[in-house]
Amino acid sequence: MSITKSDKPALLLIDIQKGFDNVAYWGGQRNNLDAENKAGELLQLWREHQLPIFHIQHCSSIPTSLLNENNEGNEFKDVVKPAAGEAIIKKNVNSAFIGTNLKEQLDNNKITKLVIVGLTTDHCVSTTTRMAGNFGFDTFLVTDATATFNKKGIDGQNFSAELIHETALASLNGEFATLVSTDFLKQKINSIK
Repeated sequence: MSITKSDKPALLLIDIQKGFDNVAYWGGQRNNLDAENKAGELLQLWREHQLPIFHIQHCSSIPTSLLNENNEGNEFKDVVKPAAGEAIIKKNVNSAFIGTNLKEQLDNNKITKLVIVGLTTDHCVSTTTRMAGNFGFDTFLVTDATATFNKKGIDGQNFSAELIHETALASLNGEFATLVSTDFLKQKINSIK
């Protein structure tokens, strides 16, 4: 992975919101319980190096959704709460690029490298990562700073959160993004002169 400070790699924190704390609502089982803390570590690192940060907030149009703007679950989790001056991109679909000015902001700031963390791996993280790759961004997905929930199959079988997570990552690896860990990325960013 080649990354320098002049690349201005942007950190995209996708949907790290309180509504995802209700595990039962989303399926009953979750993986990577430390994902938000890992994302928080990267957020602090990005702040220290004064690199671009974009907080992505899902604002569901469904009134009963935990992520609806009228519900407390819409709020960012404390560990990644935006600081003054950090960009907040509000979306109401899976991709952070649809119906927002994210691409315009990235292009205007000549950002070509993206580092993606957040929730959930197989939905908004995956969709945003795929679009980033399609737009030509050099995209890095942080595997231990993302997480998801279990899913029911068409025949009612239960697919574990870890299986869903790993399958989503495998689908993205190489074609849409380079998969990295938090520690690997911290090493790379801290080595920037």
